[in-house]
Amino acid sequence: ARTPSPRPGGWSSPGLNTPYDTGGRTSPIRGYANGASQNITWASAQARSAEVKGYTAFNPRNQGFFGRHFRTISTHLPFSHTEKDKVSLGRHQNKVMQFLNALGRSLWRLRRSVGLVLLLVVGFILFYVTPLHRVYRRSSLLGGGGSKYVIILAANQGGGVMEWKGPREWAIERDSVKNKKKYVQKWGYDLEIVDMSTKKRYAHEWRESWEKVDTIRNAMRKYPKAEWFWWLDTNTFIMEPSYSLQSHIFKRLKYDTYRDINKYNPLNISHPLTDNYLDEETRSLDGDGKVDSINMIVPQDCGGFNLGSFFVRRSVWTDRLLDIWWDPVGYEQKHMEWEHKEQDAMEYMYSNQPWIRPHVAFINQRKINSFPPGACGEKGDDPQIHYQEKDRDFLVNMAGCEWGRDCWAEMYKYRQLSNRLNRNPWEKFKDGISDSIRNMKKSKEKDKK
Repeated sequence: ARTPSPRPGGWSSPGLNTPYDTGGRTSPIRGYANGASQNITWASAQARSAEVKGYTAFNPRNQGFFGRHFRTISTHLPFSHTEKDKVSLGRHQNKVMQFLNALGRSLWRLRRSVGLVLLLVVGFILFYVTPLHRVYRRSSLLGGGGSKYVIILAANQGGGVMEWKGPREWAIERDSVKNKKKYVQKWGYDLEIVDMSTKKRYAHEWRESWEKVDTIRNAMRKYPKAEWFWWLDTNTFIMEPSYSLQSHIFKRLKYDTYRDINKYNPLNISHPLTDNYLDEETRSLDGDGKVDSINMIVPQDCGGFNLGSFFVRRSVWTDRLLDIWWDPVGYEQKHMEWEHKEQDAMEYMYSNQPWIRPHVAFINQRKINSFPPGACGEKGDDPQIHYQEKDRDFLVNMAGCEWGRDCWAEMYKYRQLSNRLNRNPWEKFKDGISDSIRNMKKSKEKDKK
């Protein structure tokens, strides 16, 4: 019930000139409408005010079921608090706020060091989780210029289009492609995967295996900004993905390559040429001796040049070499004489065309093309040729595994070895615990026996 007004005539309300009665909520209001007097109730006046102001009337408190019974409902809820609980809750909240304030003050005092740590963490996440890492690696200014290098991988090397591949061949190809994709993703290189099964023009028995020459030319057209192109056979596996091409090879060309084939000459090629009509550079053992003049990098195995892993550089000399190498006169006239096809063709050109020698450099085979046991020797103990785990050789080429060896077994072996050698510290720790448990079980079994 409303309390009586201390002023005569009832409660005053701003905006209403008519007096209010001192009665209840429904007491009439004396007003005027259209020049005629009438009694107006409290509710009708409130509604008229809402129409004038343009929004619904405000509902006073404690109207409706929930409004009138809110206290009763809240006291019966399971999470309702008594006065004692409210006091303890308030104290707990105060302690929490004090702790947060103290933590904030401590962080503010250490804002420089903490900010630096947060900056490093955020930078690490952005660099390695986002594509920023690859962009940096490809940059010529900062990351070493990964966009200058292209890896060419023949997806059906050796099978041509006349041979069906079984599960093992598909598994070898899958592992090889995955290995190269992971490597180029890490260092920002480009990977050109060529599916030889669609190249029917290479199916001719005289032309098959020369397809790598045409493939290199097509890759040079596709990547006009690239400088070096690395051909890889399918039966290869990069053992050390932490080695970049720049640091492992191209920054050390002066020290790791040689022009004088007499240093390792399994083919007994006469070098240098001694014809008087040749210029001094062509008759030199080392050409001009400059790194910039190297346009082809080739390893040698026990049988001569090995083109399962080699590099060519974009240049006018390379265009000329590829044109002559791809000339049909060669593979049509010499296919019976050249057992190893394009490899024998390259050896023939090197031996008989003087303009090729000054621009060809040789590299230690284990630098880019180590062999497993069974290739160039059953024991696999030639330090010039075969893979050495202690030296962490860069790449293994299962050359000739399709001729009497198990290609899949060799690929699986070196894949597992690479995973073991390149474990991170956490993986090494877990493996150490597993090995300890395994050794303990074995010792217990021996004691029982």
